[in-house]
Parts: sequence; structure tokens; C-alpha cells
Amino acid sequence: MRPVKVSDDDFHELIAQRAKRLLSLANYLSSCSSNSEFLIRSFLGEFFSQSLQIEELLDAYDARNNCKWCPFRSLIAATKLFSNVGYELLHIRHAVPAYRLLPVGGDFAKATQQTLDFTGEVLTKTAKHLLSMACRLNLPVPSETESEPFHSEEMPPARLPRDCKARRAETVSEMVTMLATAFLNLAAGSKDVRSATKAKPHEYPSYIENSITEESLRTLELRFHNLQSQYDTYVAGSEAEQQDTDLLVLRGHISVVFHLLRTATSFAHYYERHLNKKPCEVKSPQELLLQPNDLLFVLMNYSITYISLYIDCAENLCRQMLKRYAEISQIEVCVPPYRGFHVRPATLISKLALHYGSEVYMQLDEERYDAGSALELFRVNEKINAQKRKFVAAEIIRLKLVPQWATGKDLKTIIHDTISTLAKESKLILYEQPLQISDIPIRAEGTLLEKVIDEVAQLLALGKIDINTDMTVTFIGDKRVLADIKLLAEAGYGEDSLGNNISLPEKLSYLRR
Repeated sequence: MRPVKVSDDDFHELIAQRAKRLLSLANYLSSCSSNSEFLIRSFLGEFFSQSLQIEELLDAYDARNNCKWCPFRSLIAATKLFSNVGYELLHIRHAVPAYRLLPVGGDFAKATQQTLDFTGEVLTKTAKHLLSMACRLNLPVPSETESEPFHSEEMPPARLPRDCKARRAETVSEMVTMLATAFLNLAAGSKDVRSATKAKPHEYPSYIENSITEESLRTLELRFHNLQSQYDTYVAGSEAEQQDTDLLVLRGHISVVFHLLRTATSFAHYYERHLNKKPCEVKSPQELLLQPNDLLFVLMNYSITYISLYIDCAENLCRQMLKRYAEISQIEVCVPPYRGFHVRPATLISKLALHYGSEVYMQLDEERYDAGSALELFRVNEKINAQKRKFVAAEIIRLKLVPQWATGKDLKTIIHDTISTLAKESKLILYEQPLQISDIPIRAEGTLLEKVIDEVAQLLALGKIDINTDMTVTFIGDKRVLADIKLLAEAGYGEDSLGNNISLPEKLSYLRR
């Protein structure tokens, strides 16, 4: 059944009645002599609310696909978006003094004010275009405007005393580790966004098409919002918050990053959805609101830059907090089956240890290795391979694989037979088939047994074979870090038995970033 079309007169009358307040606000804004007269939360809150209601009404009638009304609808969308961004920026400006933020490079207060001024200029242009479009559509624009219809932002500098009784919560260590670990995981998940701070102006369009899309920013925004909610649910007003003041510092960084992400998401949304897109073939004044490069400059140099800066310093804070509450333990895990701690497993373990910032050691035969250094972990392969050589030599002797007397077989044949038997016994893995053995033996002198053992050891060193053992190593450090190492070991250290890359558990996804 085809939808019934609303008549032009009926729809015009509906919008004329419902848009009166919005157009009155636009009229007031356009008459302001400075941004400070309308960049206040009481005005922006109502401007956003009214534009939201009109946008939903227009969408209910599919105005975005109607040539007469889609330019008007597009201006309403700009009004809603930038009034909301302005409200976010005002929230940041007023809340930052209470956030206990750590110092970062750049003048954040000044940058916030500059971004607010930019938003005010866009809103002024939008209001004027909105009024012009209303006249073209014969929508009545209320002429009366009150001189001071909104509450000013002059507020007493002090705050109310915090005299509510602190509620009991989990232990401080549990609260700190829960939040600090969650923040570090979010920090790892924001690598792409943070790397955008290195972009040059001519690279901005490419970044917004790839790593800082509206989708990626909105996803990160929601995750930081969830972390802020966790804090407010489990920590805010608790005894734990009073006992460790760094928790409030962390809360401030979570919040400021969340609100900056909201501005970034809005800027990216407008760039992707509205800029350089005509509502239809009808010429629209919207294209004059702002230039794409101007919006990208604000997005990159304000939102993205300070998101990165505040995540960076809070990352260091979280690692310090985790160190204070570290619970030292140890676990025993298997050695990576494919060539021990070579590049992939060693790199993943070192990234894991560095992610938390805790001191973690790997121990084998009373010798310790720094788990945060891939190069240190490479060194342990010397001991592992030495044990493998010792093991395979013992198996060759135990199974009596090398004849004591001459049998008419040459050395290469005896080596092939030895390796074939060991493979059938599941003592080793063949990575090269058919196995190529050098015609020139390593050892010129010595017994046949010694020559065979040396040749097998050489094949092991060349990576043509590997020895199946149940060797284990011990990791010592914070039990929360050890839990991830155990999970990594259970997942094969990110590779299968032939050294092919495999996916990691979701909890360890930060290691692939």
C-alpha cells in the first residue's frame, strides 16, 4: 500500500506552528553582537532541544528526500549538531577545574575557547541561513526577542561541601586495578586515533576516511562512556575514592576524554554526512556555513590532539597505580612449540608486559629474563635449544637408532632413518619435506653416534626440524599480568604448530594493535 501524501498546505501549517520557538531562538542569536551572549548552556540547551524536535518532525514526513524541505532540514541538522557541540565545550570549560587533570603540552583552556568561538561563528551563520530559508518557505519568524531571556553563566567559583557519608566498596586495590586495567585496554584500542596527531594538514582527509571515521570515534566514545559509568557506579562516593586520591585524577581523565570524543564524533559526522553534500539539486545556502579544511583543522588540532595527550598521561598514571597494588605471583606455562620464543611469541609477551607497565620476569633454570624486552626473551632460546639438543641426543641413544658397527649404510641414510624414527615416535617435527641433508658432514672425526647427533643438532639450528618436548618456563610478576600471559600461552602464543599466525582471544586483542 502506497503511503498517503500530506498536502503542501497542511505540512506548511504544521511546521510553521512547531518551528516558532526555534526560529525565535535563531532570530535572537542572529541579533547578538558577540558569541558570549548566546554561548551559554541555558540558550544552547534549548536551541539543541528545539532543533532536535523539528528534525524528528521533518524526518517523520521524509523531508530529507523532498526538494522543497530538504535544505531546511539540513540547516536544522547543523543547528542541532553545533549547538550540542557548543554545549559539550561549555561543559568541558566549566568542569575541567574540578577534574584534577595532569599537565599536558599546549594550553587546553585556550584551545577550548578557540574551538568554542569557532562553533559560535558556525552557529551564527547557521541561524542567519535558517532565517533566510524560513523566509523562502514563508514560515513566520517571530520578531520579538527578550533582551535577556536566558540565565547567564556567571556562577560562584566554590562548590558544595562533600558531606555525604562515604559508602563501602570493594577494596581499594580491586577498584584501582579494575579501572586502571580497563583504561589501559581502552588506551590500546585508541592507537589509530592517537596516531592521527602525527598527520600533516594535507593528510587530514585521508585520516578521516580511514582511522578517525565517525564510526571509529563513536565506538571509542561509547567505550569511554561505559568506563565512566563503571566508575560512577562502583567507586564514586566510596571509601576507596577517599583512600586513593589518584582515583579522582583518573576519573577526570576518563571524563575529559569522553567529552572530547563527543566533540570529535560530531565534527566527523558533519564532515562525512553533510559537508560538500548538497541536499538535492536545489541550490542551498548551507554550503557557505564553513569550509571542510576549517572543520578538519578543529577536529585534528583540538579534539584529536587533546584526546591523545590526556590518554597518554593517564596511561602512565594507571601503570603507576597498578605497580602500587601489584600482587606478586608466578605461573608455569609451556614453551612455544614452534621454535621457542622467536619473534612472534617474544614480541607479544613483551607488548603484554609493557602494556601494564609492571615488572615481569621469565625464569628458566634459575636464570631470569626481563619479559618486557623481546631481545631478552630471544636469549632464552639458547637454553631451550641446548635442552632440546640434550633431549634428542638422549633419545637417539635410548632408542639405539645408530648402529655400533658398520652396516653398509652411508651417513646421510643413517641420519634420514634416525630422524624418520624420531618423527614416528612423535619426538620431533619435520618442517622441511623432503628433508635436505648436506653432503659434507659437520664433524670429520669422531664416532658415528657423535656425527649423527651433531647433524641432527644442525638441522634443529637451521629450523628444518624441531623437537617435541614438554618444557615449561616460569613467569613471575603481578598476577593480573600473569593471567594474560597464561591466556596467551593457552592460545598458542598467537601461532599454530607450524608457526602460522592465528587469532587471539578477544581479551588480548590489544596485542594485535
